[in-house]
Amino acid sequence: MSITKDSRRSLLVAGAGDTGSRLATLAAGAGFDVLALRRRAVSMGPSIRALRADLRSGEGFDAIPKRLDALVFCAAPDERTESAYRALYRDGLRRLLDRSDIGRVLFVSSTAVYAEDAGGVVDEDTPADATAFNGRVLVEAERELDAHPDAAAFRASGIYGPGRERMWQRARRDEPGEPRWTNRIHVDDVAGALRHLLQAPRIARVYCGNDDAPALEHEVVDGLRARLGLPALGKASGPVTGKRVSNARLRGSGWSPRVPTWREGYAAPPS
Repeated sequence: MSITKDSRRSLLVAGAGDTGSRLATLAAGAGFDVLALRRRAVSMGPSIRALRADLRSGEGFDAIPKRLDALVFCAAPDERTESAYRALYRDGLRRLLDRSDIGRVLFVSSTAVYAEDAGGVVDEDTPADATAFNGRVLVEAERELDAHPDAAAFRASGIYGPGRERMWQRARRDEPGEPRWTNRIHVDDVAGALRHLLQAPRIARVYCGNDDAPALEHEVVDGLRARLGLPALGKASGPVTGKRVSNARLRGSGWSPRVPTWREGYAAPPS
């Protein structure tokens, strides 16, 4: 589904929070007429029309067009419970797919769908065998795409960027980092990858969204401590855990991250 400036297409961004708002801006610049769905509608700029609607209940869905060229579902739950996840991700996505005739569909999922925890590499062909409820529910939601001919799940790793200071807070604690593989992708790269997939002539069914460099937590912690002027703490004892997420398929489609590693992404402490 290639798009040019001369051929405007309709895009619904379901869940126009931080990531969704960035995508909406990029997509509008790429020639889409964007409808940004939020529970509390706010003005978002030219070529972006705000829509107040609730993905969990369907309230406000009457304002959604019956025909859409594209949908990106990138909402986030208000609470971390199984019922909240299922009501938003599985049921909310199903409700949207049933509501409208949609061209391309991108569902922002998570690498939490993988159970791997011994340092192995995971990619799109790795079984999505998570046992934790968040991963299981996301797999349920991804299955809602099975009947759609032009759809993909975008399995993002840990999204970070402005206003997301968890790792800086972690580095300030006088506790050594774990020997655990961690994975991340900058929020601007998530938005850029989604725009790229919206414009691609053809897409695969699954993509892993990650930067170029999975990293051990203790290396990141000590790297951030150095930037804070704090001494290194080394690593906690214990076996190597976690997983390493490959972005080879996404890179092979023509995308590359603007922020390739945590070193560039965490260039300076938050003010």
